[in-house]
Amino acid sequence: MREIMSGLGAGLLFGGGLAVGGMTDPRIVVGFLDVAGDWNPTLIFVLLGAVVTTFIGYRLVLRRPAPVFAETFALPARSEMDSRLLGGAALFGVGWGLSGYCPGPAVASAASLQPGTLVFLAAMLFGMVCVRYGPTFFGRSSAPAG
Repeated sequence: MREIMSGLGAGLLFGGGLAVGGMTDPRIVVGFLDVAGDWNPTLIFVLLGAVVTTFIGYRLVLRRPAPVFAETFALPARSEMDSRLLGGAALFGVGWGLSGYCPGPAVASAASLQPGTLVFLAAMLFGMVCVRYGPTFFGRSSAPAG
């Protein structure tokens, strides 16, 4: 139960931070990403705050022998870049630039019931299902490499 409550608390804190930072408004995000047009630099402060918080947080947390609600830390085992990582990052960036949403802010914005948000969430879920079950449907394994 502690794990569920800590996850819920972290999710609420994250969603609240996205809302306060303006990340749930696709117009602000698209304005930030439009560096060749009418650029809105306000989200640079959200980015800097996230980078500084993560930098400090990792150093503090990883000094502990183990996480509070788990036996070991779950850190990435791989560090190399491959075509799947680069392709996924490019697809993520293009989708974010076109829609103004990425998964976290879209979920945080779901309560607004705005049609654009709901269409994005439906498309995101459809894509997740295709990635998970598409390879199986076509006779290939969906297990990630490595």
